[in-house]
Amino acid sequence: MSKDHLICDFTGGAVGHRLKFGGGRGQALPKAAGFTKGRTPTVIDATAGFGRDAFLLASLGAEVTLIERSADVHGMLREGLERASCAGGQVADIVSRMTLLFGDAKELLPELSADVIVVDPMHPPRKTKALVKKEMRVLRQFVGADPDAEDLVKVALEVAKKRVVLKWPAKGDPLPNIKKPSHQLMGKSTRYDVFMLG
Repeated sequence: MSKDHLICDFTGGAVGHRLKFGGGRGQALPKAAGFTKGRTPTVIDATAGFGRDAFLLASLGAEVTLIERSADVHGMLREGLERASCAGGQVADIVSRMTLLFGDAKELLPELSADVIVVDPMHPPRKTKALVKKEMRVLRQFVGADPDAEDLVKVALEVAKKRVVLKWPAKGDPLPNIKKPSHQLMGKSTRYDVFMLG
């Protein structure tokens, strides 16, 4: 998978499979973001990437604002959302709840408002020899290493109404100078650090 062959697809593949069989609100990210049977928070995905997490949360009924600062990735996301909208049906209904913005989340967040802010920065290099998924390696070529992740989380903590969710490697060291999370949800390779506010 090269930059030239990368497209953002919300209508099939892994995204379509997750939509059909992923487990809905029982999945780790919706749980971390505070989705319950009777509650659907508004969400900002401050590091949109390929938009898969935002699509999952929108599929559960949330209004989701996506922020992406890489012009290349933003362009792919925009095209993917347009294709999904044209596809009609359930997928078009889901992406109608997704609003894509271009820019640096640290600058845009103070102008926005949401119950929950999700931050999924580029993760530090793994300590194991196992390779990161190919598309994540390609994404890293576009967006770099996110050295300002700590600053972004600090802004998110000031802006979010109810909680901030940091998606991070399960065995990754905590970000420096960030308060301890209220709780964590652990997955096989990923953990969700949840910071409750208010």
